[in-house]
Amino acid sequence: MEYSVTVTSSIEYPKNMSFVIFLAKCPLRCPYCSNSEILEEGIEISLEEICEKIDDSALFMDAVVVSGGEPLVQYEDVIEILKYVRSIGLKTKLDTSGVYPDRLRKILDLGLVDYVAMDIKAPFDKYKEVINADIGQKVRESMEIVNEYEDITLECRTTYCPKLLTEEDLFTIVEEVDCDLYTIQQFRNRCVLDESLAEAEEPNPHDMEDMAKRIKEAHPNQDINVKTAEFGQRSIQIDS
Repeated sequence: MEYSVTVTSSIEYPKNMSFVIFLAKCPLRCPYCSNSEILEEGIEISLEEICEKIDDSALFMDAVVVSGGEPLVQYEDVIEILKYVRSIGLKTKLDTSGVYPDRLRKILDLGLVDYVAMDIKAPFDKYKEVINADIGQKVRESMEIVNEYEDITLECRTTYCPKLLTEEDLFTIVEEVDCDLYTIQQFRNRCVLDESLAEAEEPNPHDMEDMAKRIKEAHPNQDINVKTAEFGQRSIQIDS
């Protein structure tokens, strides 16, 4: 398999310390992608080596997160990783863009996943406009597949780049998704695939929280988080 790096994180799996594996390759070319160096290829590594890396951190971890890139490009390897994680008693999380609903179902049918984080890059009918890939219906299908499994937590998350999305778009997304948690992530212009975004303004974290509160007021039953470089991940609450 091909990967990029492994890291430990206190926020990738909420309320759990996690070991995060970034697998290489992705069929998408999102303009704000921050992992563009691994879209085509990564570092060759064996399953045994990945398992050794997991073992080295297992005593201090609650969970393993398989991220990317798009991990389901290498979905057979993902299955083997998740099987191993299950065998040593850690929780599992899968990050995906939702572009491969059939592969996603195969993995979920095996009972190997506790938590899915799905990138919702735009309102479903605006994917072509925002990321130049008309996959909105595939992503919707993937979301619906996850929701068939009552024991799996689903987080939907959107990277908010004001040059590509409006506040109205985020309101539309919240109305379209069906998930346990919706997270609005801050666009960062430090490392992007589309060089024209290198000069794009990053959203102010306070403005993002204010916007998230307006969305929360309109959808009080939806759990909403905001994730920024300045403040980390925050749960949005409104006064009762």
